[in-house]
Amino acid sequence: MSRPCIFFDRDGVVNVAPSPEEYYVLSPDRLFIEPAWLEALAVVNERGYAAIIVTNQKCVHKGLISQAELDEIHQVIRDAVSEHGLEVLDIFSATRGDDDPDAKPNPGMFFKAASEHDLDLARSWMIGDSARDIESGERAGLAETLLVGEELSMEDVCQILRKRLPGEIDSRHGMVGEDG
Repeated sequence: MSRPCIFFDRDGVVNVAPSPEEYYVLSPDRLFIEPAWLEALAVVNERGYAAIIVTNQKCVHKGLISQAELDEIHQVIRDAVSEHGLEVLDIFSATRGDDDPDAKPNPGMFFKAASEHDLDLARSWMIGDSARDIESGERAGLAETLLVGEELSMEDVCQILRKRLPGEIDSRHGMVGEDG
């Protein structure tokens, strides 16, 4: 049985958004993990959901950084997650620009993730900080989307996840303790 996933946008959700002057995170030393995201990830992991990061990174297409440099930046996230005893199943990046079928608001990254990791998109969520993030989740047929910003902080997201995600999921049989 496919399991649900919580998809997270990167900049502004997983890590502190770069300043308007920087716009992109171009080196590992400029990536600052959002502490409240680690709390949200802990809830997601505890409840048995997969966690995947989906991020547009046109900076690669623009030649500002290489794919190898982007991978180094993402290793900072993986290391922080590991240091906290947590798990992110994968990180998907759309690097080819706006016409990329994977670039949000297109749902391509969600479909790839579902195919590669046997995910149930109809029971999955997207947590992002832009209209593109929300639109991409809706276009992928996700059950829920949450927009982090002026009215909803990552701390609020943690509370919502605690209240609304079902208990631990057994990926083979649904909810732990369910009959059937």
